[in-house]
Amino acid sequence: MMTNARFLQIHSLHGYSGVLLNRDDSGLSKRLIYGGVLRTRISSQCLKRHWRMDQGMHSLQSIDGVTAAIRSREIVTKRVIDPLGNFGIDPKVIELLNSTFQTIVYGDKGGSKKGRQPLLLGEPEINYLAGEVAKLAKQYPHDIKAAKEAVDRWKKDSKSNMKALRECTKLPGGIASALFGRMVTSDPEANIDAAIHVAHSITVHAAETEFDYFTVVDDLKELDEDAGASHIGESELNSALFYGYVVVDRGMLLDNLGGDSQLARKVVSHLVKLIATVSPGAKLGPTAPYGYADWMMVEAGDWQPRSLCGAYREPCAAKVRDAVSRINKHLSGIDEVYQTGELRRFFSTDREVSCSGATQISSLQSLADWAGHMTAGHQ
Repeated sequence: MMTNARFLQIHSLHGYSGVLLNRDDSGLSKRLIYGGVLRTRISSQCLKRHWRMDQGMHSLQSIDGVTAAIRSREIVTKRVIDPLGNFGIDPKVIELLNSTFQTIVYGDKGGSKKGRQPLLLGEPEINYLAGEVAKLAKQYPHDIKAAKEAVDRWKKDSKSNMKALRECTKLPGGIASALFGRMVTSDPEANIDAAIHVAHSITVHAAETEFDYFTVVDDLKELDEDAGASHIGESELNSALFYGYVVVDRGMLLDNLGGDSQLARKVVSHLVKLIATVSPGAKLGPTAPYGYADWMMVEAGDWQPRSLCGAYREPCAAKVRDAVSRINKHLSGIDEVYQTGELRRFFSTDREVSCSGATQISSLQSLADWAGHMTAGHQ
């Protein structure tokens, strides 16, 4: 009975028609060549942001005990310094605090907005910083010399102060950092390793692309005016069946969540639901790019994870049954050679689909519950 699997692996198939889910700098869909064939791609950054920011019924922020986080280069400016304008503080004191804490938080390049890297801080961390700055400002609201001496003392003790910042909550960086990690160049001890590893999703088949020619009609044009369109444009659209792959490092997740196994259970349960139901998408208005997973499998085991993307090195038909058949063949070969012994559960919207070595369960809820129990260390 495997009750403490080191890794969970989440595989999924999502189908979409006539969408533009993730664009590159030229406005075209992101692409990747795999097996010598051009595929449509959804970047891992895009996927993670949509899961992190979702405010629906499976939102990570809806979990009790979870704190939100903000990624920005303007945290000190907008959340720490700007509130001081309400207390009649001397502008010179405010500028002193601003320049000091921009550097403390963002490092040597913090003095320049362009030099700052967007940083992920949890709400408790932001509140701690805002409280410390407000305390310094209110001690010497009009005495720039005394304020500078107080700031210098804070900087002298900055090592212990920044330690207090990290320890002001069991979730430094909020739930986003606990799952996807963060890097803080100004304070390496605040770095957090990612517990959730997300692959770029790619199509199981060659890219299927169409360019949509469209026009915009001016409603106020008179009948005797030029009958042409007021605007003409072109947009790329794709129809696709994507393979998605996510790994949960169970031990790292528990560490990042302060050892709270029940919180980890809830987080992974919500994550499975988010992966299945939250669609990344540009052009929401004209394409309605919403879709649920047609098939999803979760594996629990101790061996180093391995993607099943190799099943699609040779492209297959854009059909769920064909895609699952390829996975079954590929997975059977891996099982025979490596004998890794993962426990597997899957669901499919097509009830006639089977999956190699996996137990079929009835619903997304059941799969999410099973993944959560495995994360908490239960069968």
